[in-house]
Amino acid sequence: MEIGVRTAPEKPVDTAPRKLPALLGFGKYFADKMFRMRWTEELGWHEAEIVPYGPLQLDPAAKVLHYGQEIFEGHKAYRWADGRIALFRPDQNAVRLNRSATRMCMPEIPSDVQLDAVLALVRQCADWVPEDPSTLYIRPTLIGIEPTLGVRAANEYLYYVILSPVGPYFPNGFSPIRVWVEGKYVRAADGGTGAAKTGGNYAGSLFAQSIAKEKGYEQVLWLDAHEHRYVEEIGAMNIAFVIEGKIVTSPLLGSILPGITRDAVLTLARERGDGGLEQRLAIDELIDGIRTGRVTEAFGIGTAAVITPVGALHWEGAEYSIQGGQVGPVAKEYYKTLTDIQFGRQVDRWGWMRHI
Repeated sequence: MEIGVRTAPEKPVDTAPRKLPALLGFGKYFADKMFRMRWTEELGWHEAEIVPYGPLQLDPAAKVLHYGQEIFEGHKAYRWADGRIALFRPDQNAVRLNRSATRMCMPEIPSDVQLDAVLALVRQCADWVPEDPSTLYIRPTLIGIEPTLGVRAANEYLYYVILSPVGPYFPNGFSPIRVWVEGKYVRAADGGTGAAKTGGNYAGSLFAQSIAKEKGYEQVLWLDAHEHRYVEEIGAMNIAFVIEGKIVTSPLLGSILPGITRDAVLTLARERGDGGLEQRLAIDELIDGIRTGRVTEAFGIGTAAVITPVGALHWEGAEYSIQGGQVGPVAKEYYKTLTDIQFGRQVDRWGWMRHI
């Protein structure tokens, strides 16, 4: 698909990063260009163009505003020491967006069209890619924009991509967080939309997250919707545990988002003989494992923070320290391996990086 550029002809990659604030935070600043494309039943996907970043004009009756017909993705571009820019597994983000689209009754976007759009936009905004260790966060979004209040799938859609130069997701960077295990509220249920990356999943998590923060905890560990017993996700990330020396994470049974970084960790773990096991993990068994020393580490896995060590879990009125509240060797090793691959400091044997 041909991509129009509203502002200027496509420029060569600028190897010098734009001067950005020293403390970027996460998702506070945005590149000055965005990609957008429309879909209608009559024309399919059309009007693909890169335009100046700015507000969207939506009808007050747009489906997304009333029935939440919305999905999104998140991945990153990295500036290597030699000035080149690379993306981590963008093809998998395109595949996952289409799975989410199917679940939310939205039109799929061919993966090559998604990749062309993202690569063209990052190329146009290359000077917004900060230097290591900061990154450029990429947020593709698909929304239903048909202006009607009937409860059904829209017949008009807008796909757009925005970019944000970001620092660490957590203010303290790669350091342990304290986690509140939520025993009442749930993030998602089997048969629901937990495996789709849709905004409603995150909106529904905010109340429990606010409770956790009031208690002094940075994130929530979600349990299953049926028995409130089995571990699912942590905040907006997948979670893994080191149990008797093996990395173990919950299986994808429909209520858990299939993380792309999660898949990379499992691939590395299986190659190295570190486990990479997928099995249901009951919270009472995990707590007992922490007490007895069988569970030695826990860490979140996701695009935004890559690997996030968990230093403590709160469950049923008590707090349980993990690894003495310090970063464990497994979390440290996998964080280093992944970030070294992403920033070009280690050979990418898996073909995960895509250069613009």
